[in-house]
Amino acid sequence: MKSFPPYRVQVVKEIPITTRPEREEALSRAGYNMFDVPAGMVTIDLLTDSGTGAVSAAQEAAAAAADRSYAGSDSYYRFRHALDELTGFPHIFPVHQGRAAERILFSAVLAPGRISLSNTHFDTTRANVELLGAQALDLPCPEAADLDSLDPFKGNIDLARLEEILAGPDGERVGQVLITITNNGGGGQPVSMANLKAVRELCKRFQVPFFLDAARFAENAWLVTQREAEYAGHTPRAVAQEAFALADGCVASLKKDAISPMGAMIGISDAEVAQRCEVNLIATEGFRTYGGLAAHDLERVAQGLEEVLNPHYLRSRTAEAAHLARLVNEAGVDIVQPPGIHALYLNAGRLLPHIPSSGFPGHALACELYLAGGIRCVELGSLYLGEFDEQHNLRTPAPFELVRVAIPRRTYTQAHLEYVADVLGTIAKNPESVPEYRVVDAPPILRHFNLKMRKA
Repeated sequence: MKSFPPYRVQVVKEIPITTRPEREEALSRAGYNMFDVPAGMVTIDLLTDSGTGAVSAAQEAAAAAADRSYAGSDSYYRFRHALDELTGFPHIFPVHQGRAAERILFSAVLAPGRISLSNTHFDTTRANVELLGAQALDLPCPEAADLDSLDPFKGNIDLARLEEILAGPDGERVGQVLITITNNGGGGQPVSMANLKAVRELCKRFQVPFFLDAARFAENAWLVTQREAEYAGHTPRAVAQEAFALADGCVASLKKDAISPMGAMIGISDAEVAQRCEVNLIATEGFRTYGGLAAHDLERVAQGLEEVLNPHYLRSRTAEAAHLARLVNEAGVDIVQPPGIHALYLNAGRLLPHIPSSGFPGHALACELYLAGGIRCVELGSLYLGEFDEQHNLRTPAPFELVRVAIPRRTYTQAHLEYVADVLGTIAKNPESVPEYRVVDAPPILRHFNLKMRKA
């Protein structure tokens, strides 16, 4: 039987409809940086799935009844109860968003010269490691290198490389192992429970803290129930609880799988690490029972954590992504396989072979999607991962030139996604018309947020 969304729409928001000349002017004014294009000039916004989902009537009802007390509010205890039951960590702190959670936790376990190992550090994650003077090393599994492979768990960490580093001369420098579920920087691919268990054993043997970046914990848990034989028939909640139980702690942006406009959390098992986090939190974010969050966001998160684990919702969201993936493939555009849930990753390098890495095919495709159809998304290629010289010339390209098409939760209809595929299909009919781009100016860290570009 065909899957359908387990909800109905009660409130809608008008979206902008613009002309190509208007979009050309807007993109030029933005220095060809998608992050600087005003939202009022975007028709379909697939830049991110973070904080862009549609909240439910139950979330808004809970928010309306929020307790705004500074310390120990009723809203905090509802937030805490939801996360206690889900994660089991004895020390849980609310934070305003995921990058603040990263900064606080990493400050407690990393220092100059230390190493953070991950399946893939995402942009702000890497920045928060490097700002501490530490080194971020990515160890994606070998299967991740084949974009066309249907291997079910290409988000896994390379266990052989992980053990080699932990057992080697740099092992004593490793301050943490951080596994991102799902692996956003690695094409939105899930991580298997078998991989998480093996990481747990290695970290226990070498006495290294093991943390989860659990922003998309529910989607990872759902894909485990669908792809890992041992967990067939398990509920997403049970899988998520087992995953959290394997780790020493976690950070999680709750703007993703808690379907909240704002919010994050830190969960810790070790009392000493938790104390260091708490001091930092109070000094920089807010008191430990609100952490910089408004009470209504605490309520939205608590309710969202219940809604996101509904199997009917997760089945529908998976079908939504799979439908778009099928249409995109039929339009002549390849993606990272197999499709995940929160985003599709377009293979821009393959679609635009006339553009070398130095011309940034991922960024070129993202710009063309905006110009052709008002669709905003983001490059995950050499702009994001490449190494540059001081004149902003690409020195070392990324291994792949991708474009992330993120799908906000409960936001767009099937017709919107079909429109996206239609626009891609139009571009795919004449890919040689898409121009190259050059970097005019960019900062050394988090380059893609603030860069300025021009057409070549």
